[in-house]
Amino acid sequence: MQEAKPESVEEYIDSFDAVTKDILLAVRKTIQSAAPDATEKISYGMPAFVYKGNLVYYAAYAKHIGFYATPNGNESFKKELSKYKTGKGSIQFPIAEQMPLELIKRIVAFRVRENDAKAEAKKLRK
Repeated sequence: MQEAKPESVEEYIDSFDAVTKDILLAVRKTIQSAAPDATEKISYGMPAFVYKGNLVYYAAYAKHIGFYATPNGNESFKKELSKYKTGKGSIQFPIAEQMPLELIKRIVAFRVRENDAKAEAKKLRK
């Protein structure tokens, strides 16, 4: 488990055991494929992707991978997320289960479209 705040996504991922590390790498690759123009950073001590604003965050815990797609990401996929523990803007994917990478990809693509629309609306207001 994380002790000090990592300075890079690689440092964050490398700080975990092999099983968790493999899961984090798969989640990272899935996000990258759904949002190829997004950039990575560490924010709030966890990996984050930014594309025309904050896109998604993810983090490893003892028994789950936390995935943070803001409330809209959760609300739009409410039915598919019903089997997972969720909060206002968080989803807990159990480490002991298969990661729902296709669902993660669709949530990220939804967030990309959402950020595109927000950026376009902001541009039109100027």
